[in-house]
Amino acid sequence: MSRVHPRAAGFWTDLRTVSLRSIRLTLRDPEAFGPALVIPVFFFVVNVGALQKFVEGNFPPGFDYKAFQLPVAVVFAVTGVSRANALVVDIQDGYLDRLLLTPVRRGTLLLGLMTADFLLITSLAVPVVLLGLILGIDVATGVLGIVVFVLLAGLWGLAFTGFPYAIALRTGNPTAVNNAFLLFFPFAFLTTAYLPQEAMTGWLATATKLNPTTYLLEGMRAILQTGWEWNSIGKALLAVGLMGTISFTVAFRSLAGRVNRN
Repeated sequence: MSRVHPRAAGFWTDLRTVSLRSIRLTLRDPEAFGPALVIPVFFFVVNVGALQKFVEGNFPPGFDYKAFQLPVAVVFAVTGVSRANALVVDIQDGYLDRLLLTPVRRGTLLLGLMTADFLLITSLAVPVVLLGLILGIDVATGVLGIVVFVLLAGLWGLAFTGFPYAIALRTGNPTAVNNAFLLFFPFAFLTTAYLPQEAMTGWLATATKLNPTTYLLEGMRAILQTGWEWNSIGKALLAVGLMGTISFTVAFRSLAGRVNRN
């Protein structure tokens, strides 16, 4: 008589299980993320078409406005993308409550979703970067720089996911989750999205210096335009780390609160 071996259990097994489920559900619902790609590409094309000659005419020769704008388009594409709406569905239909009755590691319930998010986020960044290359952007750091550029964008998008997950766990309300993108507006527009830092004046100049997105964009632009400027790239990584620390803390505290309530 053959022996029946129990399924291996542990953190990594739980993480793999939750991640694979999230990835499968993501692949079944690609249209939900179409706007995350279409909207930033649209604004990239419009901004370059409308402002390129004006901006380049007022800066030293060699300033490439397309390369200046590409990080903005990528950041717009990857920020706020998450499986938080799917988590709301799991909350509303009781699936999350049933999971909480099992010995699954609680942290993997979010980390698995975030793993799927990271794969989706990086896949959204790639076509935007390809568009920039097609339009003639010359990447100063070569192929390796493109890889680092996409990974940096992916890490930023991942760092931001904690906010919509926190809202989903606290409210279980799809409308509240859909409105989470409003959190990104200060990060998106109170920064060097359209003009370099030296062109900013007054309170806007102060706001851009306090905005972590400014340092992210500087690092990404350095990779594209000037090379391996480790000072700028290091500041970009610190900005990602700061954002991730805040959003993940809020998200995992929200998860702990929901676990305690159940």
